[in-house]
Amino acid sequence: MKWQGKTVGYALSGSHCTFAEVMPVIQRFVDEGANVVPIVTQTLITTDTRFGTAAEWQRQLKGITGNEIISTIVDAEPLGPSKLLDVLVIAPCTGNTTSKLANAMTDSPVLMAAKAQMRNQRPLVLAISTNDGLGLNAANIAKLLVCKNVYFVPFGQDNPIQKPNSLVAKMELVPEACEAALNGQQLQPLLIERA
Repeated sequence: MKWQGKTVGYALSGSHCTFAEVMPVIQRFVDEGANVVPIVTQTLITTDTRFGTAAEWQRQLKGITGNEIISTIVDAEPLGPSKLLDVLVIAPCTGNTTSKLANAMTDSPVLMAAKAQMRNQRPLVLAISTNDGLGLNAANIAKLLVCKNVYFVPFGQDNPIQKPNSLVAKMELVPEACEAALNGQQLQPLLIERA
């Protein structure tokens, strides 16, 4: 799909180990003509990790998208009334974000953007990255699987021997999952084997 004329909200929650994997996905949206609006949780703005510094991730996001980063609830709130986003993807979507979304909590810019998207009955696409997807968070994933206008990037166990409860989406399928969601469809197969 060419994304010309579409506005994609690209939200990142705090799975820092996945940021390097999703930057090329964001670049792909831009290369295919999308206006990409970056939305982040507080951890991306404030936390340096072994996977990179907060300043570096912000620099990359601004550089790729050419847009300012939405990093506060106040800045994310207008996304509802403006109906700016054709599709919103949360990639990576942590277990914490999944849990809060499934239980109607709004305490971050990412969750405010998700709430706005759901309010507008527009597609919300989740690319989960959680160590407890087959643990306590399985119930939250199940709640979201049956929500109207909520779609998932195909996911599977990333390390079944050492981390048997861990689930991670196949991030390179984010654009395809978003395209399917815009057509009211869940990209299949939903459950995949990860190499």
